[in-house]
Amino acid sequence: MEHTLVLNATYEPINVVSWRRALSLLCQGKVEVLAEYDREIRSISFTIRMPSVLRLLKYVKIRRKFQHVKFCRANIYARDHHTCQYCGRKCPTEDLTFDHVIPVVKGGTKTWENIVTCCFECNHRKGGRTPDEAGMRLIRRPKEPEWVPNMLHITIGVKSAPDSWRDYFYWNVELEKTGG
Repeated sequence: MEHTLVLNATYEPINVVSWRRALSLLCQGKVEVLAEYDREIRSISFTIRMPSVLRLLKYVKIRRKFQHVKFCRANIYARDHHTCQYCGRKCPTEDLTFDHVIPVVKGGTKTWENIVTCCFECNHRKGGRTPDEAGMRLIRRPKEPEWVPNMLHITIGVKSAPDSWRDYFYWNVELEKTGG
């Protein structure tokens, strides 16, 4: 069954809901319909086209805990723009690794502030040493990203998003890849 994209009052994507939840929001007068599917939902007393995109009529403030950027390899690469933080070379994902600025054996932790994107050559050159010990300099001091502070980062959990949603996606919305 189709899903419905829900936008905040400011047109920012905030959720994907089932068609039943979408109709509930519509009947409660909390949303307006921006796009519809060709499919209809029929009852004894009325027929309505299934909503594809809804916009909340009142702005919903997104709580800070939902804006925390997940600490993972892909997000480290994204934070550093797929660029080695030692030599400055931009590389495809398969040619990157990450580096502990302060090595784990020297008390370094697995945190945003201690891990950077690194090419294989620089990672090998640095070895288990600090940048100072290896005679290397960081291009930028690592820190937790603050990507689009007032926007929720969502992953659309459907195989392919409907065309009617595409106008409302921003760079921070990640689509699940389809096979092929």
